[in-house]
Amino acid sequence: MLGKVHGAVSPCPLPLAGLGHPTSIRSPKERHLHQISGERQKATSRLLVNYPEPYRSQILDYLFKPYFGASLHILKVEIGGDGQTTDGTEPSHMHYALDENYYRGYEWWLMKEAKKRNPNITLIGLPWSFPGWLGKGFNWPYINLQLTAYYIVTWIMGAKHYHDLDIDYVGIWNERSYDTNYIKVLRKMLNYQGLHRVKIIASDNLWEPISASMLLDADLLKAIDVIGAHYPGTHSIRDAKLTAKKLWASEDFSTLNSDMGAGCWGRILNQNYVNGYMTSTIAWNLVASYYEQLPYGRCSLMTAQEPWSGHYEVASPVWVTAHTTQFTQPGWYYLKTVGHLEKGGSYVALTDGLGNLTIIIETMSHKHSMCIRPYLPYFNVSQQFATFVLKGSFSEIQELQVWYTKLGNPSERFLFKQLDSLWLLDSGGIFTLELQEDELFTITTLTTGLKGSYPLPPKSRPFPSTYRDDFNVDYPYFSEAPNFADQTGVFEYFMNIEDTGEHRFTLRQVLNQRPVTWAADASNTISIIGDYTWTNLTIMCDVYIETPDTGGVFIAGRVNKGGIWIRSARGIFFWIFANGSYRVTGDLAGWIIYALGRVEVTAKKWYTLTLTIKGRLASGMLNGKFLWTDIPVNFPKNGWAAIGTYSFEFAQFDNFHVDAAH
Repeated sequence: MLGKVHGAVSPCPLPLAGLGHPTSIRSPKERHLHQISGERQKATSRLLVNYPEPYRSQILDYLFKPYFGASLHILKVEIGGDGQTTDGTEPSHMHYALDENYYRGYEWWLMKEAKKRNPNITLIGLPWSFPGWLGKGFNWPYINLQLTAYYIVTWIMGAKHYHDLDIDYVGIWNERSYDTNYIKVLRKMLNYQGLHRVKIIASDNLWEPISASMLLDADLLKAIDVIGAHYPGTHSIRDAKLTAKKLWASEDFSTLNSDMGAGCWGRILNQNYVNGYMTSTIAWNLVASYYEQLPYGRCSLMTAQEPWSGHYEVASPVWVTAHTTQFTQPGWYYLKTVGHLEKGGSYVALTDGLGNLTIIIETMSHKHSMCIRPYLPYFNVSQQFATFVLKGSFSEIQELQVWYTKLGNPSERFLFKQLDSLWLLDSGGIFTLELQEDELFTITTLTTGLKGSYPLPPKSRPFPSTYRDDFNVDYPYFSEAPNFADQTGVFEYFMNIEDTGEHRFTLRQVLNQRPVTWAADASNTISIIGDYTWTNLTIMCDVYIETPDTGGVFIAGRVNKGGIWIRSARGIFFWIFANGSYRVTGDLAGWIIYALGRVEVTAKKWYTLTLTIKGRLASGMLNGKFLWTDIPVNFPKNGWAAIGTYSFEFAQFDNFHVDAAH
C-alpha cells in the first residue's frame, strides 16, 4: 500500500470472478495523481473566443467547471512564439527584443476562465516556436541560453503580474531538441526570480534520450521534476522509472472525438498508469475551435467551431473524462491494486488517504479504442464477471455510487449515467460486476458526481456567405480580429495615430522576421477566413504596403490548405508589389504564375483590391478598375478566403469584405 493509504481493494481470486490473480504491481514510489487535462496548444481555441454568450460560458463550463462535465484538473497552454504550431500561429508576448505585451492572443483569457471555474486547476506552459530575434539568424532557440530562459521567465512573471495567474509547470521545446545546459539555466533563473514552486517538465518528446541524460547528470536530474513523454502507447521505459521522477503522458489522445476517440481516451487514461506508471495524461486538444479542414479537425474532447451560429457539440470524450476527473483530484494516490482484467480491460483504484475510494474499470475493445498513434497491437476483450473485495479500512464502506458509460452500438449507448448504488452492508466488502466490452464503470464513495447539462445550443449553420470587417475597434479585448486564423505571421488590430481618416483602425501583419519555427511555416504571411466549401466569391480589401521597393501584399480565394501544410497551399492569389508590379498565382509560394504585369503601385499608400472567382474564371480589380480578367483557374475548386504579405514584413489591411452568395 502507498503512503497514507489505510485500506486496500483487491480482486477476489474466486473462479467465477473472471478476474483471476492480477499480478501485484509494485509502485516505485508514492504516486500523486495529477490526472487529465485538456491541452490547449497549437492555436486550437482560435474560434472559441468569438462565441456569443451564453454559449461561450456553457462550453467553458463543460470543460472546466468541477462536477459538471470534463472537470479538468490541468490546462496546458502554448507559450505563443509567433510560429505555426499545427493549426495556426499564436502571438508571442515579445515579438521583438524590446517589446513586451501580456494581452496578445487568447491563452491569458482561457487560463483565467479555467481558474474562474476551478481555482485549483494546474497550469502548464510550453513553447512550440520562438520569436525570430531569439535565434539571431538561426532556426534554433539555444543560441543564447540566458536570453531564451529570460524570455520564458518573463512569460511566467507576466502571467502573475498582469493576470494573477500562477503557472505551475513549464516545458522546454515541444517535440524538439532539448539542451541540458538550457534546462539548468532556466531552473536557476526561475529560482533567482523567486519562482521555486514553478516546476520543469522535460522533454515533451520521447522517454529517451532525456531519461538517460538525467541518470548521467545529477544537476539535470535535480532541475527536472517531471518526465513528460508524448503518445507513449501506455508504456514507459526502465530508465524513466529509475529517475524516480513523476512520469506523465504530457501529450496524448489526438484522436477524432467520435466514440472511437472516446474508447481510445478511456483505455489510455487507465492503462497509462497500469502499464506505464504515468500519473497524468494530457489530451491534445481541449476543444476543436478551429476550421475543421485544418489538420486534425475535431481531434479534441469536444467541438466548438461555429461562433457565427453558436452551435457546439459535447462529444463523448467529455463524459469519458468525467469518469476519472469527477471522482479523483490531484494529490490522490493510486493503490497498488491496479491491473488488467482476465478477459480484457483494466482497473485502477485511488484514494484521497482520508477514507474515500474510487475504482475506474474500462473494457474498451481493440476495434473501438484505436488512437491516432501509436500502433495498437491486437488484444481481445469479452464478457466477464469481476469480483472486488474491499479490505482494511475500506471494508467499512457501506455504499458505493456507480457511474456507467457504454460506447459503440447506438441502441445500447449510454454516456456517464448514474446507476443504482451498491450496498455492501452484509456483503463483507465484496461486490461483483458483469462487464461487457466497450464499457466504463466508476465505483466511488464520492456523491458529488453530476452529468451537467444546458439547453441544446443553436443549430449548425455555415459561415455567413456575406461577411465584412472594418476593424474599427477602439480598445479591442482580443488582439486578433474574429474568425481570421493566422497560418504564418501574426495579424493584429492596429491604430494609425497619424491617420485621422478612414484607415485609423486596421489589421496589421506585425512580424518583421521569420520566427524560430516548429513546423514548416510559409515564406509569406497569411491569415485565412470563411467557409472551406466556398467556390464562387468576390473578395474586396483595402491594402497598405509599408516596405518600399521589396514589399508586397495579396488577397486570395479558394485557399485549400492551412496549418502545418501551409507552405503548399493552392488557391487564387492576387498580389501587388511596392516595385510597381502585380501577379496572379495559383499557389502561396508563387510558383504557378497565371498573370503578371506593371501597375502604378507604391508603398505607403492605400489601394483597394478586388478578386472575383466564378466557376473556372477569375478577374481582379485595382481601385475599382479591372487589372486582369477571365483568367482560367481549374484548381482548387473551393477553399477559404485569405489576406497576407509577400515576406515577413509590416503591412495593413482594412475594410475586408467577402461575398460568396452568388
